[in-house]
Amino acid sequence: MTQTETYPDLSRRLVAGAEDAPAILAPDRATLTHGELRSLIKATAERLHALGIGRGDRVAIVLPNGPEMATAFVAVAATASTAPLNPAYRADEFDFYLTDIGAKAILVAENETGPAVAVAERLGIGVLRLVVSPAAGSFTIEGAAIGPQATPDMAGDGDIALLLHTSGTTSRPKLVPLSHANIAASAAHIGATLGLTADDRCLNIMPLFHIHGLIAAVLSSLASGGSIYCTPGFNALRFFQWLGEARPSWYTAVPTMHQAILARAARNTEALAGARLRFIRSSSASLPAQVMAELEATFGCPVIESYGMTEAAHQMASNRLPPGLRKPGSVGAGAGPEVAVMAPDGRLLKAGETGEIVIRGPNVTAGYEKNPDANATAFAHGWFHTGDQGVLDGDGYLRVTGRLKEIINRGGEKISPLEVDDVLMDHPAVAQVVTFAMPHDRLGEEVAAAVVLREGTSATENDIRTYAATRLADFKVPRKVVILDEIPKGATGKLQRIGLAAKLGL
Repeated sequence: MTQTETYPDLSRRLVAGAEDAPAILAPDRATLTHGELRSLIKATAERLHALGIGRGDRVAIVLPNGPEMATAFVAVAATASTAPLNPAYRADEFDFYLTDIGAKAILVAENETGPAVAVAERLGIGVLRLVVSPAAGSFTIEGAAIGPQATPDMAGDGDIALLLHTSGTTSRPKLVPLSHANIAASAAHIGATLGLTADDRCLNIMPLFHIHGLIAAVLSSLASGGSIYCTPGFNALRFFQWLGEARPSWYTAVPTMHQAILARAARNTEALAGARLRFIRSSSASLPAQVMAELEATFGCPVIESYGMTEAAHQMASNRLPPGLRKPGSVGAGAGPEVAVMAPDGRLLKAGETGEIVIRGPNVTAGYEKNPDANATAFAHGWFHTGDQGVLDGDGYLRVTGRLKEIINRGGEKISPLEVDDVLMDHPAVAQVVTFAMPHDRLGEEVAAAVVLREGTSATENDIRTYAATRLADFKVPRKVVILDEIPKGATGKLQRIGLAAKLGL
């Protein structure tokens, strides 16, 4: 196939809208159309090939959140393999990730001088600079050639499009390669679940070095012919302003972001009145049923909780839009891959039986890179093992009861921290809660909870424990409640359960 024959096919699969349909929008920027984005993909491919980068070569992208991060991911992935990295990493973190990925080049902002550049230069990795053009997401690439002219081929289905590391809360982060077939399948699954069309616009507040923002927000929107309004990152103070400017039909976020938005909703009644949201999506962490109800009452639209992870190119299960079923406390039914619950011996369990959640399907990675031990465990019995514990109901809807590593083992009694969270969230003074394991010299682990109180309310540790004792068996009641102004979060805004006892000095 010649170069000119391959460009249109690939770019139309990633960016499927009409030539003049809006694709990328951003605050104070001109709109980039689907046709212009396809042209950008072609120009980026030609530029990368001229610089010596082609199929199979790995390009780390270290850019701030915004339209260029979104388009650079799509455009570079069409030619090479992308590895978006958190710009806030320190030098030693860049050293680990760039080495582990095997990056041939790093793409940074035009004037970037931080640790990413210094580490890349020390490791002999080519530094390419992204120069912003006037339209949102439009750019050119500057830099010296990294090798001889590359063969002018575009990526194929089996080529790696995206490389991301797992969060590594309890161990060394694992490298997850996702093929073009994986990410295309996941984008299609999300589009089908949410009924996305060319008329839809997503307001993106998620970081674009994470699977949730990259696939659920960016790629599902572009692949369905719709548009995405790319913000500089989550900012609860500016959210309602963006809601008015972007006129989105939906947004997707993690629960802590939804809670921060709700905390400011009463002061933004005009923006709420003008909102035209068709639905709100939540993923990447468990959404308390209380927060779901408050979101639906505030925005007057359904809230769709979905279940995703990096190894599945994001979406695995999801609740459905009306008239489909939406169950608070459930992450929904399988939404793309097959979803089942498995016993430790590999038996698939029936509805109502608790076990490990397993999946298989076209969106699931073929395996971790350079990690045969992890693959032997994770892909046992012909399914991918998520590491999450859960139970399916009679409708095939899944309730996640916790990470297997996070289940609290109190002297042999197994306690789901999510169950305790759900009870404590019903306390009228509680805004946020994370239940976690605290070391205990006799029992091994004891139940503890970190709590943030609602503005203008008060409650003591004893008040909260007394309340829990009316709703939970005695062994599940937190022995320690820590009241905080803010609970520590990870880079994507998720509350951190593992390691919290050590962070809080317990």
